[in-house]
Amino acid sequence: MWKYTNEWEALNDVLRLSRGMTYKSAISGLNLGGGKAVIIGDAKTDKSPELIKKFGEYVHSLSGRYITAEDVGTTTPDMDMIRDITPYVTGISEAKGGSGNPSPVTAYGVYMGMKAAAKYQFGNDTLAGKKILVQGIGHVGETLVGHLIEEGAIVQITDINEARLQEVEKKYGASIFRGADLYAADVDIYAPCALGATINDETIHKIKAKVIAGAANNQLANEVIHGKILQERGIAYAPDFLINAGGIINVYGEIVGYGKEEAIRRTENIYNTTLEIFRESELQKITTHQAALSIAEKRIADRKKENANRL
Repeated sequence: MWKYTNEWEALNDVLRLSRGMTYKSAISGLNLGGGKAVIIGDAKTDKSPELIKKFGEYVHSLSGRYITAEDVGTTTPDMDMIRDITPYVTGISEAKGGSGNPSPVTAYGVYMGMKAAAKYQFGNDTLAGKKILVQGIGHVGETLVGHLIEEGAIVQITDINEARLQEVEKKYGASIFRGADLYAADVDIYAPCALGATINDETIHKIKAKVIAGAANNQLANEVIHGKILQERGIAYAPDFLINAGGIINVYGEIVGYGKEEAIRRTENIYNTTLEIFRESELQKITTHQAALSIAEKRIADRKKENANRL
């Protein structure tokens, strides 16, 4: 559930996110299309069982053309509730035969992508001693913090929820960022894990980090312009729709029948694909976003040919 000022703002964001989901599936080798659904409202105050069930009814009315899953503002119990209404839902609890909360697998993929970006930028993939700022400590961000702290990184966290900050600080030993401008923070790696477009005209020239690798969707406000600026500034950007694909890899197993072990194996491969993207970017003299997009679009085109040949 997202909070928008009007329906057109929501629609434009859904279209962009849907496109991102298409590329996320394609670059991960999943035979899925891409789509997003939005319930306009504040999850903290507007969400109710009745609203979730009504959403389930709408999903069911699409007869499988859209399959929903957990995202910002929704939870695994919400998916279980939707499953009572329709079979067109993934990310249901393991107790009900599903793959459970996809957030830990998403975080693991981001961690793999971050390590690959570090290897490209710094010469090795160790994150021990690296100063990392994690923006947004929801389910994915928190799990990412756990991985980073365990490896010995120096982690700062920021979020609009002060209570969550204090909770995660105490639980993992991360420090709360208290600076005036998080985008100008003196860190090695910036990990945007909240909402998108944090890399924009206002922030992009402030960034001191040498690597950007996070879980948020659509991190670049303008993929062409801002991707090029990051490239010119020598900042290694790990494309978001590649490294945050762990969640969809996890829930895809519910559709085709593979288990958690295979989901983790496929998610670990994000490391190799991220290195491939950086090599292709350098070789072709294009941005990492363009390189990732090229791979995703080629797979979509190949699948279309395969389907056409079957007809």
